[in-house]
Amino acid sequence: MTAAVPDTLNEALSPGWLTSALQPRFPGIDVTAATLGPVVDRVSTNARFTIECAGDIPEGLSPDLCIKGYFNEEGRTTRAAGEPEALFYRDLRDHIGARTLRSVYADFDPDTHHGVVITEDVVPQNCTFLDAGSDYTPDQVAVSLAEYAKLHAATWGNSRWDHQRWLAPRLTGAIRAMGIEEITARIDRNFHGPNGIRVPDELKDAPRLVSAYLGLVEALASEYETSDWCVIHGDAHVGNIYLDGHGRPSLVDWQLVQRGMWYMDVGTHIATALPPEERRRTEDDLLAHYLDCLASHGIEPPQIDPARRALRRGMVRGLYLWGITVKVEPRLIEILLHRLSTAVADHDALSAELFSAPC
Repeated sequence: MTAAVPDTLNEALSPGWLTSALQPRFPGIDVTAATLGPVVDRVSTNARFTIECAGDIPEGLSPDLCIKGYFNEEGRTTRAAGEPEALFYRDLRDHIGARTLRSVYADFDPDTHHGVVITEDVVPQNCTFLDAGSDYTPDQVAVSLAEYAKLHAATWGNSRWDHQRWLAPRLTGAIRAMGIEEITARIDRNFHGPNGIRVPDELKDAPRLVSAYLGLVEALASEYETSDWCVIHGDAHVGNIYLDGHGRPSLVDWQLVQRGMWYMDVGTHIATALPPEERRRTEDDLLAHYLDCLASHGIEPPQIDPARRALRRGMVRGLYLWGITVKVEPRLIEILLHRLSTAVADHDALSAELFSAPC
């Protein structure tokens, strides 16, 4: 039995709670102190810390750890957002084979649905967390697409994950929470403010994007009934990649993990990872590489022409997510809105016909 999910960061870093949280995986551990390191406190709280133990640190446990939870006042109102990520690390992570963080504690509170995860702190292992301003090459994109292919192939049409409530599609969560008017206004402010300075003029139409996104959601609901779904990352932009100690792209941040279609990850990732010129030059090759990776895992991949059409839908998903984003450094929002809106414009991906027929 795991320890009860902590309510505050102070509780989470107390030696008593850490001892009870780590004992299921490291029997006999006795944490005597925890030293807080850097903290990133937005909606969720990410805190790095180091533990000391009575006796040696157990084999297989790093003393350098990182906790993620919803401990601040703003986070308390959205605590349920942490449940899927906690359950990903607790129940799914070890089944997919993709490179991601290793957790030593992951659970959620059944009453509040507050999810908390403790992972190894990979920064001391010379890992690098990326953002939209990081240099990232097409060859590296090919490697990260191979990691997404592992996730997708491991869960492709797999009934084990079909009825898991925490993996239910939730593409309209923000719309339900804020309403279409506020969502549309938020996109409009991003598109017509400094963040949207490089969004093509023909894309600066927030109601059109919202309408296209709702068309995508409706199309996906039908597609689930006739096609093989898989578990998707759900937020596959380049800022959710880190390079491990060997420089290999790895996946991180699983708050939006859910059942979906492969192209939701792949379209978003290709469109966010590369500047427009490089994306145009390499997009077809990267898509073909991803499909080959699926095949290498025993999955019959989509044919290339329907896959190209589907890829456009994933780009719309990415543009919608970054159109509603406000709690990120404006410089990064601007870069990703430029990349995604240019990709959507290149493919005329807001066209209603894209969502009116199967891919």
